Amino acid sequence: MSAPRYEVRAATLADEAMLLELARYLDSVNLPHDRDAIRRILELSERSFAGDIKDPRHREYVFVLIDLATQRAVGTSLIVAQLGRRDAPYIYFDVRVEERYSATLDRHFAHEVLSIGYSYDGPTEIGGLVVHPEARRAPDKLGMIISYVRFLFMAMHREAFQRRVLAELLPPLEPDGTSHLWEAVGRHFTNLTYREADRLSKQNKEFIRGLFPDGDIYASLLSPQAQGVIGRVGPQTRGVEKLLRRIGFRYWNRVDPFDGGPHFVADMDEISLVQRVRRVAPTEGIARDRKGLIATDLPRAPYFRAVVAPLGLGPTGEPAVSNDATGALGIPAGVDVFVLPLD
Repeated sequence: MSAPRYEVRAATLADEAMLLELARYLDSVNLPHDRDAIRRILELSERSFAGDIKDPRHREYVFVLIDLATQRAVGTSLIVAQLGRRDAPYIYFDVRVEERYSATLDRHFAHEVLSIGYSYDGPTEIGGLVVHPEARRAPDKLGMIISYVRFLFMAMHREAFQRRVLAELLPPLEPDGTSHLWEAVGRHFTNLTYREADRLSKQNKEFIRGLFPDGDIYASLLSPQAQGVIGRVGPQTRGVEKLLRRIGFRYWNRVDPFDGGPHFVADMDEISLVQRVRRVAPTEGIARDRKGLIATDLPRAPYFRAVVAPLGLGPTGEPAVSNDATGALGIPAGVDVFVLPLD
């Protein structure tokens, strides 16, 4: 097996400079172009992978995709072990349709209604998917690799995650990042910009509970632009939606209370990628007719590593990986690895 060009590993404090450089191309809430914020993200990630955070519900795992030829980070992704705890609730708008009819006027209306909700025992969340613009054009399907690794890791550590898995997709936004739903609702109750509120909510959600209205919000009272983004998938995340639906996710009739982005959900054990993960013992002399993502935990930093390697079929039809593939993971030949076939 030739040496792999890319690897995925747990993001640790040693990756600060690389992730700060990658953040220049997006500057998102999950990957801000801010050294102190990046350091906090990486410290939490390293302590999560190392097991230093004893309550698994408080862990957040960041994965970094490394181009080994250039020693640059070209992608990241994230798992939040539990979205919604007593110290930080999961907050959403439930979206429902309320029908009204007047016999006097013989008029019928179907109103879209938003109802704010709070959960203190929420799902696991996947997110934080970032790929360097140049890497998106690579033939190696790097976006798929950094996305799939989260499901591989969850299958390896099923007990550390919740029964349900949530993915929040971005809705259509204006080129300058304006959210029409936020301008129609959130700004009036907080006097914050969308970006200010989104960043603050990552650290402290109290202002949402304190300032947002408790009653129903009828979408028909909002601007047409605001109504048009509720539960809609933006062009930048349509590919993600297609992947999620293919592996078992569905729209949950819930949206982000800030921008109206749709929430997709699946039961962990019903996600096809999780179902396909196998623990295997590497062998010699296998036929290599496909590829898979193979991974292992490590006793010290970076704590987790994965690479794409050739796969074959074992005697019982299970995926098989050769001994030489384990060298790329930094483990001795013959040690069991976890495999997620990519075909």
